[in-house]
Order: sequence, then structure tokens, then C-alpha cells
Amino acid sequence: MTGLLLAHLSDAHIGPLPAPQWRELLGKRFTGYMNWKRRSDIHNMDVLTRLVDDMREQRPDHVMMTGDVLNIGLPAEFPLAASWLQSLGKPQDVSFVPGNHDAYVRSAMPYLARTFAPWTSDDAHAQSHYPYLRIRDHVALIGLSSGVPTPFFIASGRMGKEQREAFAQMLDETRQQGLMRVVMIHHPPYRKGATPGRGLSDVRHFEKIIARHGAELIVHGHNHRQLIAHLHGPQGKVPVIGVASASAVPGTPRHRAAYHLYTVTKHGGDWKIEARARGTLPGTDTIGDLGPLTLER
Repeated sequence: MTGLLLAHLSDAHIGPLPAPQWRELLGKRFTGYMNWKRRSDIHNMDVLTRLVDDMREQRPDHVMMTGDVLNIGLPAEFPLAASWLQSLGKPQDVSFVPGNHDAYVRSAMPYLARTFAPWTSDDAHAQSHYPYLRIRDHVALIGLSSGVPTPFFIASGRMGKEQREAFAQMLDETRQQGLMRVVMIHHPPYRKGATPGRGLSDVRHFEKIIARHGAELIVHGHNHRQLIAHLHGPQGKVPVIGVASASAVPGTPRHRAAYHLYTVTKHGGDWKIEARARGTLPGTDTIGDLGPLTLER
């Protein structure tokens, strides 16, 4: 069976931030805005552009973008986010799940649902709804939302009971169809995956769902660095892979701008996943090969 090539990137934090009106900075957005001004040099748009160009040169069959395109959920940020997502490929070739910065405040939620709908459904007239399922060849792409408005200085996420129940059912149905299940979520979906106030609040429920229903691959963002963990599944360990921010320039090699490539194939009754990282090479802003990712434990 011919392999399907999937690309994964996250946490673009595109800029520059549109100039906000003073009333838009009331509440949590004020602290977010001040934090962005302090840290805006961390996210380099030239590097992001080169990384996206490099990704497109690899000709992936599908792109997975796991959130935090925005910064503080300003209404003026959403058209910019949609335009940037279009740079990744056609909506049918790109899937998006939201992060905490996309769902920064409650007033941003209607914009979130409308703006990103084309990247969450194959129905051009559908609204965003989670979980969603998009099937490409022999792969089931399952998108989850952990992006919810939170109080000051909190960057946690939550799925909620209704989404968790639908997710469990979707895992069963796609397994019965003989599909390889790739799960996309923004927050690290395992305990100790994030520091207090930054993790998935219903992470224990997520772990139980995977332990009972399984998956073949789980990808996430949020921590701005490459991470490899595993969850227990009914057929063995399930790899959980975090990718660095797609635009970050300072920091250690695992924190610098990168994306991941997965080639997935089926051999007999088993799925084979080969993974590589590409991003900024050490000591440069050049995009190149960073080597394979070891998924087995």
C-alpha cells in the first residue's frame, strides 16, 4: 500500500499583531497584549514563511495544524489567520484544531467557529464542530478542540464530556473500518505533559479513552518544543508527539522552529509510521533536515 505523507506544525503565533482598540484590551487581553509586546521577537515571520515553503516542497498529502495561529483573539486577527492557513494548502488538504490563544476570550468564540470551519470539515457549508473526522486514503484524521476561554494567567485546555463521548465512539467506528487513527489536539493529552495551569484539565479522561479504544498516533503543540511520550492502548503503546513552534527562533534546538513529517503505511494487519523533523538548523535560520523521530518505546 502506498504511504500517505502527513505534515504537522503548530503554534505559529502570526504577527505583527493588529493595533487593538482600547476597549478590546479590557480584561484578559490586556495582559496578553503586554506579554506579546515583551515576547514578540521570539516568533519570526520570515522563518515561518521559509518553514512553510520548505514543508510545501515536501509535497505532503495532508497538513495538520494544531492551533495557536492567533495571539490574543482580536477580531482583526481572524482574517489574517485564515489567509495564513490558506498558505499551507487548500482547505481539503489542511486540518486545523484550536489552541488556547485562538480561543483567548469568550468573545472570540463565534469568530473561531466561523473562520476555521473550512479546515475542520469536507462540507463547505458546515460550521466548526468537534470532534471532527476527515478520511484520507487509509487514515482517519480526528480533530479535537481543547481551546476554551480561561481566566487571567491560565493557559489550560478542556475537551468536555460531550466531546469526549463522541471521540470515544469515533475511535471505535474508525477502527472497525480498518483505518489508521491519527488524533490532533493542541494541549499535551497526558499527565505531566504541561506545567500547572497550562495542561488539559480532563487529561485523565483522555488517557482512559485511549486505554480503552486506542489510536495509532496522537499529535499536539502548545509547549513550543519537540516532545515524545506514550499512552497505554489496548494493543500497546500509543505515541504522543509534540512539535516545536513553527515560528520560534531563540532557545534550545528542541524549541526552535520545526515541523514533522509522517509517512504511514499498512503492512498486513500492522501500521508502520516513519517520522522525521525538519526545521531551523543549529546556529542558522536555514530550514533543513533534523533527523528521524523515534516513536517506539
